[in-house]
Amino acid sequence: MTETISYADFERVDIRAGTIIEALPFPEARKPAYKLTIDFGPEIGIKKSSAQITVHYALEDLVGRQVLAVVNFPPRQIGPVRSEVLTLGFEDETGAIVLAGVERPVPNGRKMC
Repeated sequence: MTETISYADFERVDIRAGTIIEALPFPEARKPAYKLTIDFGPEIGIKKSSAQITVHYALEDLVGRQVLAVVNFPPRQIGPVRSEVLTLGFEDETGAIVLAGVERPVPNGRKMC
């Protein structure tokens, strides 16, 4: 476990639900990854992300899937891609990423509370 934080610290991390509307190969990435386009609804809009999720997910299975992402980190340049949000997941027993998601659909852009 890491150090204890306050609830105010947690509130500063803006985690939102969004729906993947496009998933493309990302052959230029140093580690196997996909380029994702995610719809976070009218308030936040459509954002791009790079995600190292190639072990458990095929491109054709990602479109339409709701994911969770941190939307208030500064954009990060990953090769030719400007990653605007951090798509969240967990490492499995081998270190491959399993996406974090919601149990039931929620409106795009809904904030985690």
